[in-house]
Amino acid sequence: MNYGFLGKIIRINLSDKSINIEKPDEIFYRTYMGGKGFIAHYLLKEVKANIDPLGEENKLIIAAGILTGLPVAGVPRFAVGAKSPLTGGYGQSEAGGFWGPELKKAGYDGIIIEGKSSIPVYIYINDDKIEIRSAKVIWGMETGDSQEAIFRELKDKSVKVLQIGPAGENLVKYACILNGLKHANGRNGLGAVMGSKGLRAVVVKGTKKIPFHDNERISKIGKSFLSYYMKNPLTRGLYEYGTVAGIMSNNAGGILPTRNFNDGEFDNAENISAEKMVDTILKKRVGCYACAVRCKRKVEVQTKDIKVEGKYGGPEYETVASFGSLCGNDNLEIIAKANELCNRLGMDTISAGMTVAFAMECFENGILNEDDFDGTNFSYGNQEAILDMINRIAKREGIGNILAEGSEAAAKIIGKGCGEFVLCVKGQELAMHEPRGKVGVGIGYAVCETGADHMVIGHDTLFGKTGFTLDSVKPFGILEPVDTVDLSWKKIRIFVYLQRWWSFFNMAGICNFVPVPRGAMPVSDVVELVKAATGWETSLWELMTAGERAINMARLFNLREGFTSDDDTLPDRLFGGLKKGRLKGNYILREDFKEAISTYYSMMGWDEKGVPTKGKLLELNISPEYF
Repeated sequence: MNYGFLGKIIRINLSDKSINIEKPDEIFYRTYMGGKGFIAHYLLKEVKANIDPLGEENKLIIAAGILTGLPVAGVPRFAVGAKSPLTGGYGQSEAGGFWGPELKKAGYDGIIIEGKSSIPVYIYINDDKIEIRSAKVIWGMETGDSQEAIFRELKDKSVKVLQIGPAGENLVKYACILNGLKHANGRNGLGAVMGSKGLRAVVVKGTKKIPFHDNERISKIGKSFLSYYMKNPLTRGLYEYGTVAGIMSNNAGGILPTRNFNDGEFDNAENISAEKMVDTILKKRVGCYACAVRCKRKVEVQTKDIKVEGKYGGPEYETVASFGSLCGNDNLEIIAKANELCNRLGMDTISAGMTVAFAMECFENGILNEDDFDGTNFSYGNQEAILDMINRIAKREGIGNILAEGSEAAAKIIGKGCGEFVLCVKGQELAMHEPRGKVGVGIGYAVCETGADHMVIGHDTLFGKTGFTLDSVKPFGILEPVDTVDLSWKKIRIFVYLQRWWSFFNMAGICNFVPVPRGAMPVSDVVELVKAATGWETSLWELMTAGERAINMARLFNLREGFTSDDDTLPDRLFGGLKKGRLKGNYILREDFKEAISTYYSMMGWDEKGVPTKGKLLELNISPEYF
């Protein structure tokens, strides 16, 4: 009997409407585990090089993890992957919520979606019943309306809906995929891949029990976590203030991205702070499946000019910063509305906010003018213009059609030297974290296979001094603090070890906010959960090796698509000084950064060009067919 995983993966071809169930063996699961492991395997094996990401040959892989659906905090997650239309390389994004556990309750570990439907469709999975249904009625609807229409058609409000919105239908290059209207597979434009296939939604209803090996041990670990998690300031802070707590701390540290990463401090940061949210628009603390941390926010606004519905959740730190300080906007209600619009329309709030900020800097420098924005003054801080542009981008109206391509591609269309205002790595916009004050984040942006991503490892501030977080990673051999702006081999060593740990989280379905170092659950309990869930006699070494395997496989995909070591770098702006804030004048020395990347390659077992060596790949049990 299988434990932790179901041993079944659905394969659906939308071109010929065929539906098949594949049953990989236990070796497959123990090698790839789920999430990133599944995605990298199928993309390398089944997707040809140099295909059009929005063409019929691309495949959309949906993958839960070996722990997804455990009845303990922090394991609701699943990943979606494909060749990215935004970067042209390995594409992947993860989400929490309730959809991933529901898929496993229906009896499946993942879905491979191939081909392209000639008409709009959605997939309906109800335990052993799998159907491809017409989506003509819901095509064009905003996400809230389409979810209600699905509920009515199926006569069941308990189904879990994973869907795109109009932005995905219109192939916006950073369109996202949402479940429950507020949990997003946000990055890499995977919503556009889904839209290109004529697929509006994947709806799941599961009534089965997920089999785990030792439920008593799982319950004991879960109850133990509940006994101490609120004593940890990081998890307690997530409960009280959500991720938005980072606004004031980053602002105080001079590392709050402001005015398109020109500055590190925002004058009116308190107006968009977590404390302000709690005092004004917060209605409820909510969370994901079986999680007590409850870091998600539900906000509502009911004023004469702005109305925000709670069913779309509330803005996270990334959204508050990207539509707030980054755009010079200090109105929290406008930010909440921007978040709602992105969730209604199905768009990544990070890339959307970054693209709007890019356009604002173009306007400030005279490269774009009011004629380009239909008479609108598009300077920093124009609140109404932000909301208007979100709609224009999703609908590809006017200049929104250009900005829908992403800021890097838009800069090539606009020209006039505006490329210097683009803050991207491999074509994906930076998240709201400042590498000039947290250089390990910069390493993550540079080497991550999906482009700039802030969820590669725990951030430098966790390891800058002695205390709980540093003690928590001693099982990895990380024993001494390293300064947040240190770029020596000591920082790279921390990065290499924890990158593998985070990669394993993705494969297992674990949220980064529950285990150490970002959360409170110790390393040993995570390993014990894997043992209890699967019945495997496993170890930290095996789990870290699995994480490393997935990193290397994703790297191989990008190398095959033409990426080189030249792509493992940062935007030029970050090699220049911050203009404002406590770290005014701080910059990353380009030569030091290049040396850090070289050291990373060496520690990874890659050659000087960033290509994994044959010996490293074979040691990781990566088949020669992949390289």
